[in-house]
Amino acid sequence: MTDNQRDVLSAGFSLAIVLCALFVTQRFILPLLWAAILCIATWPLYVRVRTALGGRTLPAAALVTVIVAIVFIAPLALGVTQAARQAPALAQLVASANTEGLAAPEWLHRIPFAGDAIYNWWLATLGQPHGLAHLLQDGSVGRMQTASEVLKRVGSGVMHRLVDMLFAFLCLFFFYKDGAALQRQTNAIGAHLIGTARWTLFSLKVPVAVRATVNGLVLVGLAEGVLLGIGYQVAGLPSAVLWAAATGILAIIPFGAPLAFGAAAALLAFQGATIAAIGILVWGAIILFIADHFVRPAMIGNATQLPFVAVLLGILGGVETLGLIGLFVGPVVMTLFVTLWHEARALRESKPLDPHVT
Repeated sequence: MTDNQRDVLSAGFSLAIVLCALFVTQRFILPLLWAAILCIATWPLYVRVRTALGGRTLPAAALVTVIVAIVFIAPLALGVTQAARQAPALAQLVASANTEGLAAPEWLHRIPFAGDAIYNWWLATLGQPHGLAHLLQDGSVGRMQTASEVLKRVGSGVMHRLVDMLFAFLCLFFFYKDGAALQRQTNAIGAHLIGTARWTLFSLKVPVAVRATVNGLVLVGLAEGVLLGIGYQVAGLPSAVLWAAATGILAIIPFGAPLAFGAAAALLAFQGATIAAIGILVWGAIILFIADHFVRPAMIGNATQLPFVAVLLGILGGVETLGLIGLFVGPVVMTLFVTLWHEARALRESKPLDPHVT
């Protein structure tokens, strides 16, 4: 057997082991990715806590894991608590609206130009029995005949996400605890595969991109939820805290905030509070304009040295292909791609060009 054949068999053996490991652990890949993102984003905090505790790794890892869990779980728990209080009434409303139809509000006629058309569309779809089921292509609403079935489906989804969340925080603890050793091993493997200089160049980009994305998406989105929640409270929106929590979650996704405060404004208008609905739309538009045009591009683009279009493509493309985790994976991929682009350009400019090659 030649050396080349032996190298091919060795590479195939290694690839088979990696694929088998991914197959066995595929159920937990998503929580692992979340734990890795949280670890990278909060690693400087962990280092400071470990230093303050005299270099003791285990207490520092446990303390920072608890801190991160509280920061992320507390708003979520508040939102879930509010949702649980409203869930029976909301589920009954959805079930009855699907079974009996939802009456069209008369104020739709007052919408300029398109009011009559919207009113007639509402009567033909939502106003008919099982109109919600026909509106949704999969007909899932039509199969939910009772409020208990609605709550059962929602509860099953919540429990599934809760298990993933607990496993992610468990992995986060071990990432903190063994992070230094894992980083050394990863750097050794990466340097062996693509060279020390090149691995160093690319590996330094990943934590910067993750931290910038977390700050630019999560923190700004939660701030939008708080500011819009204040507006909901002032406008007298029912369950303002629940709406604020939903807005904060949707605001993490680009163009998600308008869906939240637009729905809140529609609810207020449906209840006859037209002035309050207009106020919510104006307040939401101001916050959205400042966040999306100034704050987020500055926090993400300046840190990663990415053009705004690359940031936007990374975020939207990541969400489209990978779901919520793509919010953070997408910008990292675009950062690595732009780094590769600059590397190739620098390599080309450093060599004399052949005039016969275009």
